[in-house]
Parts: sequence; C-alpha cells; structure tokens
Amino acid sequence: MHDGTAQSNAVTRVEIEGDIATLIFDRPEKRNAMNDALVDALDAFFSTPPKGINAVILRGEGGHFCSGLDLAEHEQREPVEGVYHSRNWHRVSELIEFGGLPVISVLTGAVIGGGLEIAASTHVRIAEPSARFQLPEGRRGIFVGGGATVRVGRIIGADRMREMMLTGRNYGAQEGVSLGLAHYAVGDGEGLPLAHELARKIADNAPFSNYLMINAISRIGDMSRTDGMFTESLAAAMCQTSDGAKEGLRAFLEKREPNFRK
Repeated sequence: MHDGTAQSNAVTRVEIEGDIATLIFDRPEKRNAMNDALVDALDAFFSTPPKGINAVILRGEGGHFCSGLDLAEHEQREPVEGVYHSRNWHRVSELIEFGGLPVISVLTGAVIGGGLEIAASTHVRIAEPSARFQLPEGRRGIFVGGGATVRVGRIIGADRMREMMLTGRNYGAQEGVSLGLAHYAVGDGEGLPLAHELARKIADNAPFSNYLMINAISRIGDMSRTDGMFTESLAAAMCQTSDGAKEGLRAFLEKREPNFRK
C-alpha cells in the first residue's frame, strides 16, 4: 500500500492514497488533448499498475477531462499506419476496460472525441456541470478511431451516435446521465469527493467478484442469449467457491461487514 505518494511525467501525474490511485491528465494548456505521449502514459500505467492498488480514479487537470485528439500534433498517416495507430488506441482502451482494476472517471469541461472514447472505457463516470460530451470528428472531415463506434454506440445507440456525429451536437452533464454517458451528475467540485467515496466502496469488494463484474458483463452483452446464460452460470459457480464468497457468507452469519482484503 502507499500513502500520499505522487509520480509524474510530461503528460500525466499519479497520486496514490492507500490502495486508490488517481491518474491525472496533466496538459491543462491543451485542455488535456490526447497525443501519442498521453496514450503511451495510459498504456504504461494500466499495463503495470502500482502494486497494491485496488481502484483507480481518472481525471483531468485544469477544468477539462480531455478535449480529444490534439489536432496541432495530428499527423497525416498512410492508411496502413492509420490502422496501426487506431488499433493501438483500441488496445490501450481494452487495458482500461478489461485490465481488472475498477476505474472511476471524473468528467469536467471537455469530454470530447478521444476523451469521450477514454471515458467510455471506464466503469463509473461522474459528470460535473461543466462537462460537455461531443464527437466532433464528422464536422472536421475525419472519423472516430479510438473505439467510439463500439463503446459510445452501445451506450447511446447507433442512431443517436450517428446524429451526434453528423451535427456535432454536444450534451451536458444531466443529458449525459439520461443517455448513459455518465452515471452520476453532481455539483461543481463534487466529482472528486464522490469518486473517492465510490472508489473506497468498490475497492472493498471481493477482488474476484470485481474482476468478474468488469470482465464478464460486457462480454456477455456481446453474446447470444443462450451463450450469455451459460457463461453467467460458469462465472457464478467460480465466484461462489472463491475466498471472497466464503468471507461474505461468514460475515452475513456473524452479522458483521465482510473484510475481503485481510
């Protein structure tokens, strides 16, 4: 475990309190626009998380979560290079979504393009009043490449995402909650305290049940009804024989709160 430690590089900072890490996009002068260095920083963190971490909070410095692709650094790529570049974003997003660590994002200001794609990879999303959700790529003559057609499209539906891209429409925090782009809408400055509260609650869950919730549920959503039911049975059977399930049952019988991380 860690106490109040901090690490930084050119584009991100990491703050660690106990078993909760906060990963901060730290390009405030660019509204935390996404460049290759920021993708690499996400890759490095989620490929090898700090030891003893049980939950992650993701936020942006300077009032914005992430304003999407840094067009000032955008390179014209040959088609094959473009495919590789997009697929690398996909790989890093998969690390966030399926790496096993619960990730809570605090969404403020710009949650745009690639920023929305990264947010959609997180498991709990908290929006402050300043949050603006947008996919402006279609209005700039380009197309999403960081997973939006899969993640955002499945959250709000292909029809609504198509309209969002065609028109450049943006949604605020309350609309984002109603659409599923965020799970919570809170007041100014309330996002990070709620993120810490939820991170603590989630980190105190049984590790293997957290792993299954993160890795099984969305995959089951991709399956046929019968395959999904069968996979649910396998996940339930495995979870019920875990140490976490045994502790949960003991705690229930002893009328106390379970302690899954002794």
